[in-house]
Amino acid sequence: MTKTFQIKSFGCQMNVYDGERMAELLGAEGMVAAAPGADADVVVLNTCHIREKAAEKAYSEVGRLRRDDGSRPVIALAGCVAQAEGAEAKRRSKAIDLVVGPQAYHRLPQLLREVEAGARPVDTDLPPLDKFAALPARRRAGISAFLSVQEGCDKFCTYCVVPYTRGAEVSRPLGDLLIEAEQLVAGGTRELTLLGQNVNAWEDGSETLATLIRRLATLQGLERIRYTTSHPINMADDLIAAHRDVPELMPYLHLPVQAGSDRILKAMNRHHSADDYLRTLDRVRAARPDIAISGDFIVGFPGESDEDFEATLSIVRTVGYASAFTFKYSARPGTPAATMDGQLPEAVKDERLQRLQALVAEQSRAFNLSKVGAETRILIDRVGRKPGQMIGKSPWLQSVFVDSDARIGEMVDVRLTAALPNSLAGEVVTDSQEAA
Repeated sequence: MTKTFQIKSFGCQMNVYDGERMAELLGAEGMVAAAPGADADVVVLNTCHIREKAAEKAYSEVGRLRRDDGSRPVIALAGCVAQAEGAEAKRRSKAIDLVVGPQAYHRLPQLLREVEAGARPVDTDLPPLDKFAALPARRRAGISAFLSVQEGCDKFCTYCVVPYTRGAEVSRPLGDLLIEAEQLVAGGTRELTLLGQNVNAWEDGSETLATLIRRLATLQGLERIRYTTSHPINMADDLIAAHRDVPELMPYLHLPVQAGSDRILKAMNRHHSADDYLRTLDRVRAARPDIAISGDFIVGFPGESDEDFEATLSIVRTVGYASAFTFKYSARPGTPAATMDGQLPEAVKDERLQRLQALVAEQSRAFNLSKVGAETRILIDRVGRKPGQMIGKSPWLQSVFVDSDARIGEMVDVRLTAALPNSLAGEVVTDSQEAA
């Protein structure tokens, strides 16, 4: 009988991409994805290690995989928890059959064969680009797809495990990326999101991310390009110019600052000041005035005073974010920040997070309201809940609900008519309305 699999990905968009590629690997072995709600023969838990709760969630999921009759699937622990904990993960949970890190998952089929032979393998090697050469061609794609262009990190922020779980910064060759992008577009992709832990550090010789974006923009059938996640110190002039010059590059930039206090930024080893960050955004907005800015923030970092936190609120007010991801500081074993003096009580972190989230929500609503009345194009990507309703993404990454007979994958001209808490409503602009 054909074996079935299920891949559960936790955490970042890079994990989503890795999960898709593991599914392609197993499909190439003749396995099929299990139907929703059905038991699978193999379950891959593709884990995140950025925050403690994300890691604990993976181990809780292992326990839930035991079936009513006492049996369980073959369980593969993949991703950053696997990389960080290695063989310790198997000691922590006897139900885990194999452990494979994010740079070794191209060997997943071989590791599963080893499990069948009675082994419990662990593979956490960090060969930077071997996996991409071993992965199958992209034959199936969604309307929007991820393209991993850069992995790893050399920045060594004191709170972050990425340099230890993903390795050093490595860029994939330009030619390989163009081939994969062509495969995705041929399979129906209309929007590509370029992924990397420091995506704007991508380079291939003298070629930069701006070069890659300009080359991708020439692919017939590719309507939109996005990229994430960027580091402020890698926001080069040519990339900012691409936001001005390349219409396929969407007016959306995710550029984390993490904190507004220079003292905390230095303790985080962020390599930039608050003023550096603001001056970078001034240059970006001069090139593309309508751009939506998104960010990341950590509250409650060791030693963060009330004044430091107020500086974070101040930079949020100054920037005016369209959206932001906000987190309480979570100590990760092995990182310098985990042993710093001044670890804050959870109650303090909770209170600060609530205040920051309220401010970000207020700004997000204001940004959505600012778009009401505007005419733009949306990329239809799914069916709405109401009869005749379709949902598409705006250039600024908001979901837009419209009554339309358009099909998934079509670009539709709309007028934005209302701002909802986390989305927008729109109406299709007809030829007669355009003429008027």
